[in-house]
Amino acid sequence: MSFRLLVETPAPEEQFEYIVEEKNPKEPSKLYISGPYMMCETVNKNLRKYSKDDMTREVNRYVKEMVQPKRAMGELNHPTSAEVNLERACHMVTELRMQDNFVYGKSQVLSTPMGLLVRSLINDGARVGMSSRALGKLVEEKNGINLVQDMRLIAIDCVADPSCPKAFVNGILESKEFVLKADGSLEEHFNRFEKAISDLPRKDMAHYLKEQIMTFFKTLGN
Repeated sequence: MSFRLLVETPAPEEQFEYIVEEKNPKEPSKLYISGPYMMCETVNKNLRKYSKDDMTREVNRYVKEMVQPKRAMGELNHPTSAEVNLERACHMVTELRMQDNFVYGKSQVLSTPMGLLVRSLINDGARVGMSSRALGKLVEEKNGINLVQDMRLIAIDCVADPSCPKAFVNGILESKEFVLKADGSLEEHFNRFEKAISDLPRKDMAHYLKEQIMTFFKTLGN
């Protein structure tokens, strides 16, 4: 079963709090965004539902592997990738915890170009929020509702225009599938395979197709 890239905005932007921390007047102040980052056990606006057990497991993994070692960067707006582009990083998640059926988080806005853009938006009165980006398997249930299984959190991205999150989130890479190992290495191989198939010459199609398929399957064993 393949993984799909899923993005969710769990709550209205009004529920996010912006915190300015100024410890030393001689140093630039730090700006934090705090609020509900994800939710579970409830059908969301995209007709998807996450189990609490699955989300709790993944939050614990993400905190240990990404938040604690200060690697939990997020981008400004959702990219079309299952990887985090550090050139577009705008914030770093510093806290992430389960409370009832919500995952609450806190992020420090970075001094990167994208982070300065987020700070400017907030200082100018714009409202921004957070939206999760994760890989997962969709299991169709009744009434068009999909249960998300084997969730793997990629990042929490900062959404610069969440006034209409439903229109912004729906349809992002819904049709694109990912094949990957636990460390994410197969995603790159699949994309290379997909591109190679699209570039195949029409002449001797069967020969080239077989060659590309065999190359792809060799990567699965690496």
